[in-house]
Amino acid sequence: MELKDYMELPYTRVVQEKNDESGHYFYGYILELDGCQSTGETLDELYQNLNEAMEGYLEIKIENNLPIPIPESADDYSGKFVVRIPKTLHKRLVIEANKEGVSLNQLALFKLSS
Repeated sequence: MELKDYMELPYTRVVQEKNDESGHYFYGYILELDGCQSTGETLDELYQNLNEAMEGYLEIKIENNLPIPIPESADDYSGKFVVRIPKTLHKRLVIEANKEGVSLNQLALFKLSS
């Protein structure tokens, strides 16, 4: 594959708004490409900078004949996984879910996503 082919793949872009000692800005990275990241003062600038960072990242990988991860589709996942937990934690979570009036799955989804 060539650079343009990789650039057209649906890589996952993760964007975070930051307010810290550096001021207000946006930080982003490509989930599948370890170390491929950038910042920008606006979202548009971030996306432009992130695409430039991705292009440079991929060019180096291609030039050095290094493997490049291909993004996976959400269709490759069932959306289900099994986690074994202590009985006491299971009990506590069921009680909490009942108090909230939601299923245990809904409570677990909320806790995992926050």
